Amino acid sequence: MKTLTGRRTRLLAATTATAGLVLVAAGCSSNGGGSGGATVKGVHLVKAGQLTTCTHLPYPPFQSEVGGKVQGFDVALIDLVAKNLGVKQQIVDTPFENFKTGAFLNSGQCDLAAAGMTITPERKKNVDFSDPYFEATQAVLVDKSSGVNSLADVKAKGKKLGAQAQTTGEDYAKSKGFDPVSFESSDAVLNGLRTGQVQAVVIDYPVVQGWLKDKANADKFKVVDNLKTGEQYGFTVKKGNTALREAIDKALKDAKADGTYKKIYEQWIGPYDASVASPAGS
Repeated sequence: MKTLTGRRTRLLAATTATAGLVLVAAGCSSNGGGSGGATVKGVHLVKAGQLTTCTHLPYPPFQSEVGGKVQGFDVALIDLVAKNLGVKQQIVDTPFENFKTGAFLNSGQCDLAAAGMTITPERKKNVDFSDPYFEATQAVLVDKSSGVNSLADVKAKGKKLGAQAQTTGEDYAKSKGFDPVSFESSDAVLNGLRTGQVQAVVIDYPVVQGWLKDKANADKFKVVDNLKTGEQYGFTVKKGNTALREAIDKALKDAKADGTYKKIYEQWIGPYDASVASPAGS
């Protein structure tokens, strides 16, 4: 298994954010803590004038870097939170393993984490989750020439299975008796399949949807299983950061009510089916 601890941390400008710090919105008051933070509309921010988001790149269609800017489904939703607070979103690329522990939130490096992260009881011990914002399933993607037609076939035919390290996809594979080859990112997982390091992968279905839009990929690879694992994604904040969590929940609720969520979903994910696309009541 690859370790993620050596991954370089980078500050990246989100699609709608300008590079560097932006001016603190009118009416914001400094927290006086000496860390450069500020309080905006009752929400404390670790850096004045910006909503700092930790993520793990790349993870299209939720977040990926294009031309020096980060964009995607998660980015667009958190932009709504930043807009409500009168600031800009700035994104920090960090190791995924730290999302499970809340390390970057606890250290004050970020205000929140947005990384297509599944809500689990284990993770709830370390961070507070927003309302669910996405229903997720796992796909089994294979090389068409492998002869694999299901997850069970992978084992029966002695093929290698890959998954992203520290994810629920990897956990699911292990729960089914597999010892999957671990990759650092979703891009690395798909590249491992493309280059023949593995013949099948377990990976979030929305990632596969975007990847198969490329005809070259669709000609060579196919989905043979869609695993309905009951997963829901949530954004996370530091334990006890009720004000920011509520600000995120409000932005999500408003976006679903006025059609903005549907528009963003269709832009980044695909055709919108309200019965499965967005968790009921969230």
